[in-house]
This record gives sequence, C-alpha cells and structure tokens, in this order.
Amino acid sequence: MDYLTPLQNLLNKTSKHPDKVFLHQPINRKWRLFTWAEVELQARCIASGIKAQGYETGARIGILSKNCAEWFIADLAIMMAGMISVPIYTTAGRSSISYIIKHGDLKAIFVGKLDNTQYADESIGDEILRVALPYPTITAQAQWNDWLTEFPPLQDIHMPDIDDVLTIVYTSGTTGAPKGVVVSHKNFAAAVQNTATLLELKETDRSLSYLPLAHVTERSLVEAESLYVGNEVFFVESLDTFVDDLKHCKPTFFLSVPRLWSKFQSEILVKIPQKKLNTLLKLPLIGKLVAYKIRSALGLQHARGFGSGTAPISVSILEWYHRLGISISEAWGMSETSGLSCANFPFVKEHLGTIGFPADCIEMKLSEEKEILIRGDAVFKEYYLDPKLTNESFTDGWLHTGDCAQINSEGVYQIIGRIKEQFKTAKGKYVAPVPIESLLGVNHDLEQVCVMGSGLKQPIAIVVLAEGRQRKNSQLIKELEDTLKLVNDQLENHLKLDYLLVCTEHWTIENKLLTPTMKLKRNEIEKQYEPLLEQEQKNKILWEEDLLQLDH
Repeated sequence: MDYLTPLQNLLNKTSKHPDKVFLHQPINRKWRLFTWAEVELQARCIASGIKAQGYETGARIGILSKNCAEWFIADLAIMMAGMISVPIYTTAGRSSISYIIKHGDLKAIFVGKLDNTQYADESIGDEILRVALPYPTITAQAQWNDWLTEFPPLQDIHMPDIDDVLTIVYTSGTTGAPKGVVVSHKNFAAAVQNTATLLELKETDRSLSYLPLAHVTERSLVEAESLYVGNEVFFVESLDTFVDDLKHCKPTFFLSVPRLWSKFQSEILVKIPQKKLNTLLKLPLIGKLVAYKIRSALGLQHARGFGSGTAPISVSILEWYHRLGISISEAWGMSETSGLSCANFPFVKEHLGTIGFPADCIEMKLSEEKEILIRGDAVFKEYYLDPKLTNESFTDGWLHTGDCAQINSEGVYQIIGRIKEQFKTAKGKYVAPVPIESLLGVNHDLEQVCVMGSGLKQPIAIVVLAEGRQRKNSQLIKELEDTLKLVNDQLENHLKLDYLLVCTEHWTIENKLLTPTMKLKRNEIEKQYEPLLEQEQKNKILWEEDLLQLDH
C-alpha cells in the first residue's frame, strides 16, 4: 500500500476543495467554521513562528489543550516546521507534566483550554516557550492570534519521509511513569488508511472530537482520518454543552468509551424505566419510533456506525444498545499500534463481546500464555530513550501487548484481561477480573465495577451505582443479591464472588481512580478500598459508609 503523511493529505484536500468547510469550533455558543484553505494557511503561519525560534529539525514541541480546531492546526504546524509533536493529557498532574517536559526535552508548548491551569502553570518552566491558543489559558510569552499576523505563511514546508518520526505519545499509564511511544508517519498512515477502508468513510461523513487528542485513538480515528478522508469535524465547547454540540454535529460515526456508554444508558433509564422500555420496544411500530427518538435525543439518528474502545465493555450493555438500533462495534488497539488494530466491524451481532478480526495492516497471534502478539506496519519501533524496555517488549519482531485473549473457530478475538490484572486468592487460585466484571454488567444499576481479591479467600466486586439511583432501599438490595447469584451461578467455584461492596463516590479522572481514557486504575482502587476488606463479612451486599463507621 502507498502511504500518505498527514501533510500530503492536507495539501491534497486543500488543492481539491479549498473552500469546503473542514472544522467546526463552538465559541461562546457560536460556531466558527474553518475551511481547508484556512486550516492550511494558519498552519503555515504558526509553522513560520516555530521556525523563527531557531529550534533544530526534530525538536519536540508539546500540545497541552482540550480538543479544538487549533489543536489540529498546531499539530500540522509542528509537522510543517520539521518538529515532533508531544501531546499531553489535560488531566495530567504536576509530576506527569514535569516528567514529559524533561524526558521529552520539550522546547516549546502550545497551551489552550484547561479545567485546571494551576498544574500546567507550575510545571512549565520559564525556559519553555508557551504559545497560548486563542482561549482562556495560562500566561504565555506568545499568543496564537499574534503569530497569525506577525509571521508570513511558511512557503518551504518540511515534507517528512514516511519512516520519519511523527509524534511521541506518552501513555497515560495505570502504573508508573508514562512511556514515550515513538510513532512514525508510516505507523500512523497504516492504521489510518486501513481504518478508513474498513469503515468505508466518506467525505460527507461528520465526526465529533471530544475524547482526549493526547490519546492515539482520537488522534488516529478522528484527526488523522479526517485529513485522509476529507470529512468534517465538530468540536465540543465544554462538558455542559456536550449533548447540544453532539446534536448539532449529528455524527455519521460515533466512537465512545464504556464509561460514557454506561452513563448514556443510565440517563435514558431515568427518563424511561427498563420495564416500560421493554414493553414499548416489543410493540412493532411504536418500538421503532421509541428507539429512533432515543437515538435522536442523543444526536445519533444519522450515525451508521458506533464504536467502543480503550477498555472492556459489558456484553449486556452492547445487547441493550443493539435493541435501540445502536449496534456498537467493540474495537481494540494501543498507542503502540497507532490506533485501531482489531474490531467487530462490519458489525456482527453474534460477535458481541469480542473485538472481531485483526486489521489488514497487522498480524496477530497468541502466545502460549494467551497474550496477544502483534506486528506490522502500524506497530511502533521503540520507546523513547528506553532501549531496555523496547527490547523486553519484542520477541522476534512481535510486540507483547500485555492483553490476554482467546480465539474462536472463526478467528474472532475476545479479550479476557491483562496479564498484570490477574491476581491470586488466598487459596492459590488465579482470577482474571474482566470476564467477571462483564457478567455484572447485566445489572444496569451498576455503572462502574472492579473485581479484586488478591490474598482474599474469594474474589469480591467493588461497584458504583448509576447516578440518581437511590441507595439502600429493599428493592435495590434484592436486585443486587439476585445479580450476585446470577453471576456466581455462571462461575467456577474459585471465581465466585464473596460479596458486592457498594461505593459512595464515582471513580473519576479527577480523584485519580480512572486514567484520562477512563480505564480503571486498579492499583489505586485497591489501595483505597483494601482497608475496608480486612474483616470477613457475612452479608452479600455491603455499603462503604457502613464499613467506614465500623472502622471508626
């Protein structure tokens, strides 16, 4: 396959339709539209500003901002200037920001919309040039709009070779310091072009950019795909305007994460209780109308494809959405594989709970330990400044992903957890938590679930109720007991759950119990709740507040 870089794609699209609208940016509830020609022009001006600083080719330039049109443009400008982009999560704390700046030896950083400006302000030293995007942000030595007028468009832009480094993606990390994944233009192009073919993307498609652009999924499946395909991209102004912005966009493809799919489900069930919804959906004409109205209320009535990734999602949730005409394809990939590597797409209902078939641009197989091994054009070559970790991660050219899976007779892959997530109970039995967590998803009142039990006689499940669900009433307790029995009846003896512990607060990125991509930080969750698990319990449903009172 002939691979194209993002800059080649940009120039092709600008040449083809310079006045076509590319980006839609909401600002104070008004939509600012960027054409392809304007995106290229702004990128050239910003690239000229970067070049004027005298940095060497290949210097690392950071981007620390929530998603916006200028994020895309800054990324393109860094490429045009011959530099390497280093995105940073907006939810990163002081230590992570400081580590990435120092480890990546960043020379400058584009800063934009942030929920917490304090960490960025304290972590970015005076020796780093700050360039402020045109939104409220931290103090900066240079302003985006000033650069657009001060610097002429860069005429002789850098056109990278396909094997050159495109970006260094620092993993969010559930444990330890972030790792710098060195991604080449070829890696990115392989993943992007394969995905565009697989999903049959068109110039007339619309996508919403709201998941973190610092993560390879959003950057590959939304930013890079739009450059390759030529479709329009809409941004979200804030968390409060998310639903309105989603409805305005009316995406034709919509990608989300399990946490948000679960949240959408909870909000729907607050308005239409499950029993009533079941009754309505069984009625031939009314059922279709109700399903359409629910899709429309979410802004998804025009979507022909749906995806879920970054973490496992319960089969029960997938089945629930399928009844509404929202057939979610579960997908799998890593920063190290530059985006999508395996997906249940085209959607096959019989493959619910699986990640489907491997992409054409890579090869996958299982080791004797059932770990997914992967190689191909989309797979990265090294961790930045860490040859030891790089060598440990590859065997004969195959990358060790750390994910365990099983393959059925059709060649369909199903993730069964991470190698490092498995724990041993006091009985010496190993437990993989993800399949058990998936079974608990049958109860729609459970929004978050973490199975743990290292050193305990049996595994236990820590759960968080959906927002708005009343706590401790007899009906809820009975439903939770029924769910526990239903799940345990499907498990071997050493896997049966001893009890459910219902937590008081949701796990969030802010309280450090979720990664920026909303994966469970299992070690942090375990650390927080382990003190409550020291005593043997007789009841099957426990409440965090009750255990805390006993502890005091």
